[in-house]
Amino acid sequence: MEHPFTWVAAIPLVNLLPGHLVTSILVTLLIMWCAYRAHEQMYASDDSAIPDDSITLRNIAELLVEGIKSMAEGVLGQEAKRFIPLYGTFFIFILTANLIGLLPGFAPPTSNFNVTLALGLVSFVAYNAYAFKSQGMAYLKHFVGPLVWLAPLMIPLEIIDNIVRPFSLSLRLLGNMTGDHVVLEIFTDLTKLIIPVVFYMLGTFVCVVQAFVFTLLSMVYVSLAGGVGHGHGEAAHH
Repeated sequence: MEHPFTWVAAIPLVNLLPGHLVTSILVTLLIMWCAYRAHEQMYASDDSAIPDDSITLRNIAELLVEGIKSMAEGVLGQEAKRFIPLYGTFFIFILTANLIGLLPGFAPPTSNFNVTLALGLVSFVAYNAYAFKSQGMAYLKHFVGPLVWLAPLMIPLEIIDNIVRPFSLSLRLLGNMTGDHVVLEIFTDLTKLIIPVVFYMLGTFVCVVQAFVFTLLSMVYVSLAGGVGHGHGEAAHH
């Protein structure tokens, strides 16, 4: 998606780099700074178990972590804790990358296929790695299906199904974020005041939902592959 103006394109030397790359780096640095400040605030308090009285980065971070923890436990059960660092990073990065596109002069990195495909491929590698770590080579039985005589049919279908997953994740995120920001830009240009506020609210909602959907589906793929233990991959099918 091309924007009429971006700060990245206006900065000398920086404009020599792809805009989505620069903005992705900016998002990463912003998240790291917020995490550092939240860590400082937590250890500066007299009792880390008691939340701050006002809205602080520490309180926001704790709410995010608690929400991601609850989501992971709902999908992955008792083993959810070891998956939180990766999938929490997914959610926070995608959410921040989506939201930065609502700021004038910024294009969301998630409206570029290179970024969303990279996220999809990381998700793909992760759930397969978790499955192999949990089951070893027995994970390959997952591709055969419940009956051996169905293997010639099931193996190609399962391979295609798994190959398509990173692309479906990336295209879903790309399409929704591109469409959301195109609509926002059109109505902002046409109406200037009042009405764009409504679309900013809807845009914020879409940003949160798309981060949630990407993260949730990535967790579901771990469960389907049996990455949380033997037999879990047969519990559901999409």
